[in-house]
Amino acid sequence: MLRNIIPGGHHCWTNCERWGLSYGEYHYHNGGGSSGSKSSSSKSTTRASSKPQPKPQPKPKAPTYAKSDIKVYVNGSLVKFGSHPLIYNNTNLVPLREIAEGMGAKVNWNKEAGAIGVQRGSHKVTLTIGSRTVFYNGKSESIAVAPKVIDGVTYVPLQVFARGLGSNVSYSARDGIVKITY
Repeated sequence: MLRNIIPGGHHCWTNCERWGLSYGEYHYHNGGGSSGSKSSSSKSTTRASSKPQPKPQPKPKAPTYAKSDIKVYVNGSLVKFGSHPLIYNNTNLVPLREIAEGMGAKVNWNKEAGAIGVQRGSHKVTLTIGSRTVFYNGKSESIAVAPKVIDGVTYVPLQVFARGLGSNVSYSARDGIVKITY
């Protein structure tokens, strides 16, 4: 329904988006003439509305990852990472493949399910990309940060991963060194 206020102009109350207008916006058709044709629309600078307009919702913030300068040693040997370890929500994330190889573990990847199986000896860890549930030898636990794929690299929480494979983890904040032993 259109309600005329000034000859040739009106507030849009129906199909506003169809004409590129906001609900209740005052406008003219045919360059401001008095014709009732809907063939064109030009917006005026005045705007009135009897209904409050919804406020635009802020866009969700992108997760913030910071490069980590930690050095990881497994049984005394430095693990060399092809991609930098990261810090996310106060959790060190490391590239999965390199840490698994550094610990002598085998990795199985189920692409369809996004599931990662890692095994070293009798210890098996199963993680799923984006899930905060991890399975240690079949028993589930919740973790603070889910495994993630960032720029094509799969990252896992370092402590969760190492402990799941039956290892001890120690961290020296002063040196930025993580020691994993088994």
